[in-house]
Amino acid sequence: MSYTGHNGKPIVERVSTENAAGRIKGLPRIPISKATAHEVISLSYGFFTPLTGFMGRQEVDGTLDKLALPDGTLWSIPIVFDLSADDIEKLGIEEGASAVLEYLDAPIATFDVTEIYEYDLQRLAEKTYGTTDPRHPGVKKTLAYKNRFIGGDITLINEPVFNEPFKSFWLTPKQHLDALAEKNWNHVVAHQTRNVPHTGHEALMKQAWLAANEDAPVDNLNTGVLVNAIIGQKRVGDYIDEAILLTQDALRTSGYFREDVHKVTFTLWDMRYAGPREAIFHAILRTNLGCTHHMFGRDHAGVGDFYHPYDSQNLLQEHRSELDIKPVFLRENWYCPECQEVTNSALCGHEAQAQSFSGSLIRSILTDEVKPTQKVMRHEVFEVVMESAIKYGQGSPFVTEEYLQDRLPVFTLNQLQGAES
Repeated sequence: MSYTGHNGKPIVERVSTENAAGRIKGLPRIPISKATAHEVISLSYGFFTPLTGFMGRQEVDGTLDKLALPDGTLWSIPIVFDLSADDIEKLGIEEGASAVLEYLDAPIATFDVTEIYEYDLQRLAEKTYGTTDPRHPGVKKTLAYKNRFIGGDITLINEPVFNEPFKSFWLTPKQHLDALAEKNWNHVVAHQTRNVPHTGHEALMKQAWLAANEDAPVDNLNTGVLVNAIIGQKRVGDYIDEAILLTQDALRTSGYFREDVHKVTFTLWDMRYAGPREAIFHAILRTNLGCTHHMFGRDHAGVGDFYHPYDSQNLLQEHRSELDIKPVFLRENWYCPECQEVTNSALCGHEAQAQSFSGSLIRSILTDEVKPTQKVMRHEVFEVVMESAIKYGQGSPFVTEEYLQDRLPVFTLNQLQGAES
């Protein structure tokens, strides 16, 4: 089978575990954060095809100024590795040499250093997010970078071991392509999510399925919805990761989607909330997972009032010819008491009577453990939320400080025998 990703580039797994302990002896060790470990894993398996490592200056400049890599391939988000000049000197990191990246006190990857450079953090923030306002979480992250960046290729030497329930939903890009081929899906529409689904989300996925099916015959169904959840850095008040995956899957197991048209997986990624630029990144990412279509709703990947609700859709439209995936643009859903159904604002004319899906209302329902009406959330989804809260969230479906401290990690790493520094 041919494994092809964004811009027709081959998906290459940079994974080499044989004799890893011996190959890294004597190399400097760089401890990395959870967010960086997520990017190391994604780079190594090809989620970020055609990238093979962390960006150098030329790649960052092109991404910021032209939304393109040096060869002209569309790219929208800088993928960078920061380290202080003092640590670079102390650890003996040099251009043209290799280093070992460590996470959870174990080696995870080798880093072939090709460039060490400085970069203007204000420029990096402004070009990526359209603002330097530190209230924007992406800007805050960017302005906290260390004063040097390192570019170079990454090779995974210690594959992550996923814990349940994550293990059941983890697929590499090549495994995604194999799984979709096994399902005989010719059209695959991606749904990006960090949420437990309410009926508005469910209806958006169903609307997107109909759009993605296009003119395909329906006597045999060869179109599917891939719910690709984002699993990354958590903040207090977010939904716990386990509840997100298990409730999305409950829509299928409870029959709200047919078995042959719905699948749930996840990607390790820490949201930048970069609005339009992140929407393009999501389109590229899901191309690398084998999707042919991607649904984009109102305020996709936005935060606060930093972007217009349809900025993401507009930028995607500008770059439509450079994408190998077809955007499906949707407006918001609401419940209409006149229509007596969940419907889309592009269709329903009862705007004055429309009842929006209030995040605070749903949050209060879940916090108070009051079973919602079916027009807000499927009862089976609610039950899975409550079960997840007990089993994984120390009693809460939302992230708490206790959850962050005591949760079972998404994945662990095995120690490499003989790899002690």
